[in-house]
Amino acid sequence: MGSQERRKREKELRREYILDTARDLLFQKGINAATMNQIARNAELSVGTLYLYFKNKEDLYAALQEEGLDILRDMIAEVAAGDAEPLRKLEDIALAYLEFSERHRTYYEIINYFLTAPDVVFPPHLKERIDEHGNRILTLIEDVLKQQLPGRPGAKTLRRASLVLWSTIHGMLQFRKLQNTILKGEDFRELYLHAATSALRGLMQEVG
Repeated sequence: MGSQERRKREKELRREYILDTARDLLFQKGINAATMNQIARNAELSVGTLYLYFKNKEDLYAALQEEGLDILRDMIAEVAAGDAEPLRKLEDIALAYLEFSERHRTYYEIINYFLTAPDVVFPPHLKERIDEHGNRILTLIEDVLKQQLPGRPGAKTLRRASLVLWSTIHGMLQFRKLQNTILKGEDFRELYLHAATSALRGLMQEVG
């Protein structure tokens, strides 16, 4: 490895370390306590070093969300590009989100943290940037739904259907916390997939 490649690799590792530190601080103390100064102290770096990588705290946390959404998109894109029937693909997309929440739990928790945050955290330009990554996922779902739904559904119908499906499976993931209480004795994976297929059947009836 040459010196230029080594410097590039070191820069990438430092950036990942900063993001890891910021993520840990967010879950420990919340968004308000996670200042650039605090992140720098926890990472044992100067504040100036952080600003070489990120413009501000919001830019840093936007990057975390974007990385997570891109991992999820890649997982869903692999399913969408397969040879299965559209309905099976949609079920597998739902399972891909479940797998993402398990294999990439910290990224899932970051996305969920900001989805449920009571306050608006990001300025409009960063929110648009994050939403662009989310829209890439919804577009993949819309493409598969278009193959499954009867007739020739319009763009608005496809977007609405993808949002209903996505909100259903995301909401089901919140119930995973109740596996040892309300859902005790239930097979969560089976229940999760049942919710997804029920939503799909309802969407097909509505459109049909």
